[in-house]
Amino acid sequence: MSKTVVVIGAGPYGLSAAAHLRARGLPVRIFGAPVASWSRRMPAGMLLRTSPAASVLATPREGFTLHDYCRDVGERRLGADDQVPVGLFLRYGTWFRDRLVPRVEDERVATVDRAPDGFRVKLSSGEVIRSCAVVVATGLSGFAHLPAPLAAAAAGGPSALGLISHSSQQTDPRDFAGRSVTVVGAGQAALESAALLHEAGADVQVLARGARVRFEAPPSSGPHWRPDTPAGRSWSLYGLTRHPAAFRRLPAAARLRIAEGAGRPRGAWWLKDRFEGSVPVLAERHITAAEARGGAVSLRTTTPDGRTQTVESDHVLAATGYRVHLEALDFLSPELRADLIRVGGYPVLDKGFSSSVPGLHFTGPSAVAAFGPAMRFVSGTRFAGPRLTKSVAACCDE
Repeated sequence: MSKTVVVIGAGPYGLSAAAHLRARGLPVRIFGAPVASWSRRMPAGMLLRTSPAASVLATPREGFTLHDYCRDVGERRLGADDQVPVGLFLRYGTWFRDRLVPRVEDERVATVDRAPDGFRVKLSSGEVIRSCAVVVATGLSGFAHLPAPLAAAAAGGPSALGLISHSSQQTDPRDFAGRSVTVVGAGQAALESAALLHEAGADVQVLARGARVRFEAPPSSGPHWRPDTPAGRSWSLYGLTRHPAAFRRLPAAARLRIAEGAGRPRGAWWLKDRFEGSVPVLAERHITAAEARGGAVSLRTTTPDGRTQTVESDHVLAATGYRVHLEALDFLSPELRADLIRVGGYPVLDKGFSSSVPGLHFTGPSAVAAFGPAMRFVSGTRFAGPRLTKSVAACCDE
């Protein structure tokens, strides 16, 4: 059996997994554009929601935290409550890759299929690799979600081209200067996108289903009755993000409900001053239909009391999250996908991140239904890395 491990995806979870596997002595080939989802899908000027301490790619060796990077290259070290600019995180990810995972191959994996001794991995170049294990770490690629009315309007032909987009598709708010934009959603992506668009000169408004938009409480001095988590201080989030192994013991229906975002959407505390007083909110609106034509988008909405109202703008930006569904991972052969046991759209995983197909592992957002919201944050690499490595090593030693 070939001892080579293939890691698909070179974002935070892929880089961390490859670093752990190589430290274990396993030969690894990792494919993908390094930290691509961050550089290609995050708007310029964005700040990470997590603190500097929670924005660290895990590795079995010390000396590779965000603070270590800042010290090594002479950048200002961030305080505990400082925000992490996405540009800084991208530079940190590149630094991490160069030192721990230097041979990332920016090439597309075309097909993964079974082989008698493990897996057959074919690259877009035509090269075929025999692998004892495959780690899928593709992040949120392919999982962007548009509500049905927006999806239907966006598919309405040439007249709809460029009028409706998902927040992951827009990286430069300045493209919308002087245009009217309706942002759909009330979570961090929606509220930060709206603030960035306003600051770039767009005429922006937010359309939300809730009665109002919410923000986390700011950090304060003195004793804290609520513990820190990657997404703010919260007892419920503490349990969900600090104890992934315990989360896996919850009933499948409860895990899926949490994975699909049962909690109330809200923005980071530091965003409140930039948003309030600058961006109007159309609250308690449910989109029932959308039409894109004539260079504009018309949204038909209903309110709780049954009133119908129309919202018009030059562009609609849907910050409506992501839905994991394995059919989007079309590099996995149809036979492999058919053999994957699922809960909702997520793969069922064992404690070592292995799926129902032995040797095929999933990490990062694809593992949220197994291990909880921790897998949405960079800090989750600290939990995933060692456990995944142990499981992969066992597969390759058989």
